[in-house]
Amino acid sequence: MSLFGTSGVRGPVGDVVTAELALSVGRAVGVDADRVVVGRDVRETGDLLVDAVAAGLRESGTDVVDVGVATTPTIARSVGWRDADFGIAVTASHNPPADNGLKLWDETGKALDRDSLSTIEDRIEENETDLVAWDGVGVRTSWPEATDRHVDALVDAVSMPDEPALERQPSVVVDVGSGTGSITAAALRELGCHVETLNALSDGRFPARPSEPTPANCETLSRVVATTDADLGVAHDGDADRLVAVTEDGTILDGDVLLALFGRDAVERTDPIERAGAESTEPDTSSDEPLVAAPVNTSLAVDDALADVGASLTRTRVGDGYVAERATDPAVVFGGEPSGAWIWPDETPCPDGPLAACRLAALVARDGPLSALAADVPSYPIHRESVETSEKDAVMGTLAASIADGAGPEPIEATDDRDGLRVDLGDAWYLLRASGTQPLVRITAQARDDDRAQEVFEAARQLVDETVESGSA
Repeated sequence: MSLFGTSGVRGPVGDVVTAELALSVGRAVGVDADRVVVGRDVRETGDLLVDAVAAGLRESGTDVVDVGVATTPTIARSVGWRDADFGIAVTASHNPPADNGLKLWDETGKALDRDSLSTIEDRIEENETDLVAWDGVGVRTSWPEATDRHVDALVDAVSMPDEPALERQPSVVVDVGSGTGSITAAALRELGCHVETLNALSDGRFPARPSEPTPANCETLSRVVATTDADLGVAHDGDADRLVAVTEDGTILDGDVLLALFGRDAVERTDPIERAGAESTEPDTSSDEPLVAAPVNTSLAVDDALADVGASLTRTRVGDGYVAERATDPAVVFGGEPSGAWIWPDETPCPDGPLAACRLAALVARDGPLSALAADVPSYPIHRESVETSEKDAVMGTLAASIADGAGPEPIEATDDRDGLRVDLGDAWYLLRASGTQPLVRITAQARDDDRAQEVFEAARQLVDETVESGSA
């Protein structure tokens, strides 16, 4: 089993995540790194894990630039700012306070790809190190200016040349969630917005609300926005790589709606000449039309919203690292996951919650109420359910073969097996996907009207049930 998932390694401290693990990661990364940026979120175990990973790096002769407590996008951006080879963020993102983790970034600020992570895993397993003598250890320096540098970059990203920063100054409520996201309030104030904060006191126990900014966890934000004159509200997770949004009437936006709004805005702001002249790290994938990258389970509503502005969706595996990898194609102007990870590749390949907040404030300042903007994005029914099976991988193999032989809803226009099996029926789609952590096969189906969505879902569910019950897997 791989040590690193799509979001690094994370789990309970003292069990999955230990100082010994952090030391091993530092030593493994230090084999071929001259300088590495490190930083952490507000969790109480972050300091000891940063010390451990920094020790492993320094033992390898690698210099360490410590940005301290900072957002994950601040850490990722700092890799390029400090001309480093890698970045290591000590964070468990939206997980509970008992957890912590490590996420690794390459020299561009993009999450390490699978091949690079496998190399580090192999080094840890084989205890491959390149430790140096006492007089060759790396130097650890602090760089507390990283957050200020990030604020400046956020302001520059949404400011208009020779004009006021925003066309008008909206009122924004920022739910920091006791994490690192106060940078968002600072940047919005620099842009002239009126800002109120909730849960702005940093506390790695996350006493005010759980770190994950789900609708249930953001009810207070919703009420505050609805009962004041605020134009919008935003909420972050513990390391501020995620963002969810609340309209002026207190409605928490569905992630697909926010993906559509960000995607359309990015398309409308993109210069096609600049895009055509960019270089891609994925040869021969460039498109004549602008693209938005998003996972295979993204709603048809996003496809239709992008079609209205002459763009289209390109689908990826689930995980912001896969979205970021796809966004290296110059045709991709934006990438995101409905869970709240938003990527503007012209700024950074790391999901950047504070940047998303500033982009959203600029969008509302320019185009008016967020509720009206959201109402322009179509809403289509979607059905989800899971089927329990201890043989989920074998079941998925049998399902793939059955569908290839013509089983399931007809007619099939295309199939996509990069992450589970997504079946495109033209006017509808369904996705069969094994859970990464539980003994389940997940079923998702969508169409533009509910009768069709229900029909497709029931047919897909029947196909899964029959496969599981037959034992033919």
